[in-house]
Amino acid sequence: MSNSDHVISLKPIAYIESDFKEKFATPRQPGLVPAAQGRVVLQAPFNQADAVQGLEEFSHIWLIFGFHATAQQGWKPKVRPPRLGGNAKLGVFATRSTFRPNPLGLSLVRLKKVSTQKEICLHVEGADLIHGTPVYDIKPYLPWVESQPYALSGFAVDDQTIDLPIQYAPQAVAALANESSLQTLIEQVLRHDPRPAYQQDPQRVYGCHLQNVNVQWQVLADHILVNSITPA
Repeated sequence: MSNSDHVISLKPIAYIESDFKEKFATPRQPGLVPAAQGRVVLQAPFNQADAVQGLEEFSHIWLIFGFHATAQQGWKPKVRPPRLGGNAKLGVFATRSTFRPNPLGLSLVRLKKVSTQKEICLHVEGADLIHGTPVYDIKPYLPWVESQPYALSGFAVDDQTIDLPIQYAPQAVAALANESSLQTLIEQVLRHDPRPAYQQDPQRVYGCHLQNVNVQWQVLADHILVNSITPA
């Protein structure tokens, strides 16, 4: 048997429309930011109502996707997980690093609605995927067999969060007028601390692109300060 006998060619069946426009500040795992809204838009020839018939009966789905933003950088047998501060190395298969031999990821998201009118798309919540991510397969989640509450989670034993109040500079307050859903999204993203673990400088200003705005913030000693929210 040659090594080429099991080579397969993957074609995206869908693409993600997401609140997250860049890798930085995108949640490290699915479900951490339930305010994150997204659409899985199926592409021809897979955009048929028959292909999603019955999916609306499930509350959650698995998305098998591609790490398209980092795939060209290749892979290494050992990587530096951000959770460990970028100092310790672990085997790539002991992590969820994006730099994998086959740049594929797996994300569990909440399915809100299946649309089959003008286009075939799935409305989802809690995705940890940036805008434009290719999706290669969709599978329903089966909690009775796939939920393992007593499973061990290795070095990733708990969520990395910041338990600090969030305050807004005057400009940011004005930008959030009548934008309660955007404010919820921003606060959920910041509470899960998107900073690299090795960066703890209170003077440093961080920025990210969420929905159609750029957000800048600082993590100070006793609170998180959102400095500005401006159009992207």
